[in-house]
Amino acid sequence: MVMVLNAVLFDLDNTLVDFMQFKRQCSSAAIRAMIEAGLGISEEKACGILFRMYDDFGWEDQRIFERLLRKVNGGVDYRVLASGIAAYRRMKAGSMAPYPRVRETLIKLKSFGLKLGIVSDAPRMQAWLRLAEMNLSEFFDVVVALEDTGRLKPSRLPFRQAIKKLGLKPEEILFVGDNPERDIKGAKAMGMKTALAEYGQIVKAKSKADFVLKEPADLLKVVEKAK
Repeated sequence: MVMVLNAVLFDLDNTLVDFMQFKRQCSSAAIRAMIEAGLGISEEKACGILFRMYDDFGWEDQRIFERLLRKVNGGVDYRVLASGIAAYRRMKAGSMAPYPRVRETLIKLKSFGLKLGIVSDAPRMQAWLRLAEMNLSEFFDVVVALEDTGRLKPSRLPFRQAIKKLGLKPEEILFVGDNPERDIKGAKAMGMKTALAEYGQIVKAKSKADFVLKEPADLLKVVEKAK
């Protein structure tokens, strides 16, 4: 495959950061704290309910623990709620980390003279916070988040916004993401080459990506062929 490559765009969650592992760790800590403070349910059952609520209300829902308390206890005890939020924040401070070899991969990509960017469904502040917490902010020339278009992938709008900010043609860009239905489908619709981050794949739908990455550093093999 002949490819002229001048930029790489990434999804963020489950592509650069193991977001699901992070979410499990923080949420489990919050639930244990709420149980100690009076949440009347086992940790296993509470986790099951909470993660179904994440599916229903979104992974960024700021009232998710309130919703859990209303469902389980029939109302909000703010002593219990505060215990959960405090435990979540304590765990969050030490849990956000990139996948192994992400940083060295980004350093190498920049050394190739490539522009780098993010297209994420996360709210803008959350996207930037994750990058800052992982000490990765300086690598990215472009970050497109939910507020930039108001549309979720695979809508073409977020991808189009990123392409415009990069000032490149779609065929000059490789998009890396873990979700075949959102990342790969959306990027291919815009004419970009695509790489599936199989190491972080949660949605096991069939992928039509041009490349499959078993680990983040596999991206360097793809890029080196195009340089």
